[in-house]
Amino acid sequence: MRERLAGAARAALGGGRRLAAAERLAGGSKKGVYRLVMDDGTSAIAYRWAAAENYWPAAEGDDDLADPFSPGLGAGLFEAAHARLAALGVPVPAIRYIGREVEGEVEGGHGAPADLVVVEDVPGENLEGLLARDPRAAAPVLARLGEALAAMRGHRAPGYGKVAVVDGGGASHGTSCEGVVLDRALRDLAEAAARDARIADARERLARRLLDLAAAVRPRAEHALVHGELGPDHVLVDAAGRPVLIDLEGAMYFDVEWEHVFLRIRLRGADYRPLAVDGLDEDRLALYTLAQRLSLTAGPLRLLDGDFPARAAMAGIAEYNLRRALELAAG
Repeated sequence: MRERLAGAARAALGGGRRLAAAERLAGGSKKGVYRLVMDDGTSAIAYRWAAAENYWPAAEGDDDLADPFSPGLGAGLFEAAHARLAALGVPVPAIRYIGREVEGEVEGGHGAPADLVVVEDVPGENLEGLLARDPRAAAPVLARLGEALAAMRGHRAPGYGKVAVVDGGGASHGTSCEGVVLDRALRDLAEAAARDARIADARERLARRLLDLAAAVRPRAEHALVHGELGPDHVLVDAAGRPVLIDLEGAMYFDVEWEHVFLRIRLRGADYRPLAVDGLDEDRLALYTLAQRLSLTAGPLRLLDGDFPARAAMAGIAEYNLRRALELAAG
């Protein structure tokens, strides 16, 4: 592993340097994230998508890119999303290197491919840390993040789905964003019910609520660019106070309400007003809020089926969102 990272680091940062340290950073559940530090102090961040780096239990359809919510795995998705965001002027880390490697030996004597991307190391903390430490200092960063979201919202596509799929001329499953969300929410409900008795007891009521909310949503012909999982932990704050978006591979064209529901959930007690948008569809917001609560229940519970290390934190996420989902079903 170290030799592979060392080679990528030299390719990304130039010859004449030696890799002094490769530190795995916390937070990655689908890919390995490493800070590469060279012997002259130069550093970069490496993203590595490989089976050994992915804590999620495998599920049917994981590799189906026509599913907007399939895992965003691989350099191709990252590169397409990065190109689209950069073209819109949204701050993202510069790409220094993209490559593929061979991970170990698998059945049949063939190597399993692993994608590796090296990007610039943006100095400073993330927005989540800044909000906790100094909300006043975070205010102008939130305002600039609102400007970036406006640029993304202004870029429309006639179809929905992953950036790599839509920009490549492809199409996604289903007939509408709300239909895709409903199908996914019903699957999440089934998964959560199989793992928690409280969801199982409320399953019929939750399913009926989802169907009622989806029935109220009117069709829409255009879709905006969204990050997909834009929490404050996915926003770095650079030395100039700019918000820099990371973990880009899940970016897609979708209803902008999906992004804003996620932001509201992840910001929790922080000031959402700098990011607020007039004219959002209240019916979509209602459906997507319940759907995301169910996703943030079922997903962590499924992740805990494996050997994910931060178990207490993940269990806390599942429990918090499970309770919010039950509250929504009662409403």
